[in-house]
Amino acid sequence: MAPRHFLTLTDLTPDELKALIGRAMELKREHRAGHDNRSCQGRVLGMIFEKASTRTRVSFEAGMAQLGGSAIFLSPNDTQLGRGEPIEDTARVLSRMLDIVMIRTFGHDKIERFARYADVPVINALTDSFHPCQLLADIQTYVEHRGDMRGITVAWVGDGNNMTHSYINAAAMLDFELRIACPEGYEPDRALMARHGDRITLTRSPAEAVSDAHLVVTDTWASMGQEENKQERLQAFAGYQVDHDLMAGARSDALFMHCLPAYRGMEVSDALIEDEARSVVWDEAENRLHAQKALLEFLLTGTH
Repeated sequence: MAPRHFLTLTDLTPDELKALIGRAMELKREHRAGHDNRSCQGRVLGMIFEKASTRTRVSFEAGMAQLGGSAIFLSPNDTQLGRGEPIEDTARVLSRMLDIVMIRTFGHDKIERFARYADVPVINALTDSFHPCQLLADIQTYVEHRGDMRGITVAWVGDGNNMTHSYINAAAMLDFELRIACPEGYEPDRALMARHGDRITLTRSPAEAVSDAHLVVTDTWASMGQEENKQERLQAFAGYQVDHDLMAGARSDALFMHCLPAYRGMEVSDALIEDEARSVVWDEAENRLHAQKALLEFLLTGTH
């Protein structure tokens, strides 16, 4: 039987996604109650990092340990991938030694090629095109604080990046409206927008996107690999900072999220990210652990 992969949110059905979020919340409650879960006893996760990360490494490694398994960290210097070994060969070899593989890399085509030749589940821990693991945490966080996302309005303010693409997929799967505010030249993928045009609205105005929104989300303006044109990006995104003035146009109970790391004073004000009445970024960060534990359990055992 071919393994189940998680390369984008759409590798799950809407019902599977909702059940996985429910399981993540259950695992969170169990963890806080001191319950010892060994559903992945003896299983080994391989973690391939071509892009560095704090939250991704810690959440996956800690999560696997809490499920009774173990994790192996592999940087470009630790594998033959960094010395030119074909992705297809690495996928075949690691499939014979590991139970599941997580990859954080640049081009989405790399992880697709790896998954095509892998005999074990492959998880996208971030590519330049999608960041589905973060969306699991974001969805969990919203559901915990406000309930079902069906019918709500989500405002994305900033770059039309991998997070935006995953929010577009989430809007289609969970039946909510997504308004995207970004400067000209920084739009999300046109084909993806066209495919889900009934769910999204594109605007140049952050205020228009945020108006009466239930959730406001942003991200850094210059992601890893975009440092060379950072100054150009800072100029393009001037006026796109999410602060209390912008949030005033959203619903009175609207939440703010950011996948972190945040550059305070740039895409988000220091005051807003510290405002516990609005900002749920610390719950959002913690939920990477619980959502990914639910994902690991689902892919390794078929339960959710």
